[in-house]
Amino acid sequence: MFSSAWNFIKRHKRKFIFTGAFIGGVYFLGKYAQKKISDIQEKEATEYIAQARRQFHFESNQRTCNMTVLSMLPPLKEAIINQLNSESLTALLKTKPANKLEVWEDLKIISFTRTIVGVYSTCMLVVLLRVQLNIIGGYLYLDNSVGKSAMTPLAPPDVQQQYLSSIQHLLGDGLTELMTVVKRAVQNSLGGMSLKQSLSLLELEQQLSWIRAEVEAGSERPLSWYMLADDENTLADQACGLTENDAVTIRLLNETRDMLDSPDFTTVLSTCLNRGFSRLLDNLAEFFRSPPGDSSPESAPDSLSAVSLPLAKIIPIINGQINYICSETPSHFVQDLLMNDQVKEFAANVYETFSTPQELQK
Repeated sequence: MFSSAWNFIKRHKRKFIFTGAFIGGVYFLGKYAQKKISDIQEKEATEYIAQARRQFHFESNQRTCNMTVLSMLPPLKEAIINQLNSESLTALLKTKPANKLEVWEDLKIISFTRTIVGVYSTCMLVVLLRVQLNIIGGYLYLDNSVGKSAMTPLAPPDVQQQYLSSIQHLLGDGLTELMTVVKRAVQNSLGGMSLKQSLSLLELEQQLSWIRAEVEAGSERPLSWYMLADDENTLADQACGLTENDAVTIRLLNETRDMLDSPDFTTVLSTCLNRGFSRLLDNLAEFFRSPPGDSSPESAPDSLSAVSLPLAKIIPIINGQINYICSETPSHFVQDLLMNDQVKEFAANVYETFSTPQELQK
């Protein structure tokens, strides 16, 4: 019996060897596959956790952006009102001065100028802070990433403070220059218009369009100049005494300037301005309602030419819009800008760029 079994094995030795090798190969291949699958699963889990952490940090950073914008609106409004003080003119008119017509003309120009400047500067504030805080946010994410703790931080606290203080240009020299340009455009558009002349909402929209065209296309400077000075930071003038933090701040400012000069930024800012002026017209439309009971076709609620108002009555309406545009409580005007999809997408792209390690960008 054993002899026949042995003979059977000898006759089929090659088959047994092949079968054994095959089974062994399958076993080891299975073990290898299990290890590879385990490695892949572990890598995917690590990447998922990292991505979730990055997404959480990004969303937290956007909330910080929104709160920062709201906190900056009161000083922006104050800066505008201080330089374009229509309240003093309104008070003067109540005294019935001899030069009443002249005061009214000044009030016309200042009222339109400060409201239009309010739209421009609020839109600029929203998009500029989106750029700055997402650049900082991206670098902070890298600084706090695993393996980065022992390295020199990309954005130390002193650099953050120095870098973010550059927003003062928009509230200072940039804002003053913007007022000059807008005021000149308002004067060219409305300066010769009689206070008795009536305007419909459609005609008022056309006036705003002409003013925008002169400000945006007729100015010697791009809109980005009002947000960030185009000359080298004063720190660069101290080249011999620059600290390491100063050099980092200059690099951040240059990166910001590159962003402001990009086509994407121009598109996003243009979108915000279009939405801002559209929202302004929506607010003004409330004052151009037809009288109750008027059933003529021209008086339809959606007709932009249904009602006309004398310019003298439009001036106080326009003058009061600054309180709505630069409101520290979230108004529809500001919310429209903060929640705009293109602003969100642009912010995500900026954050993505600056939160990706340089070696992965190559």
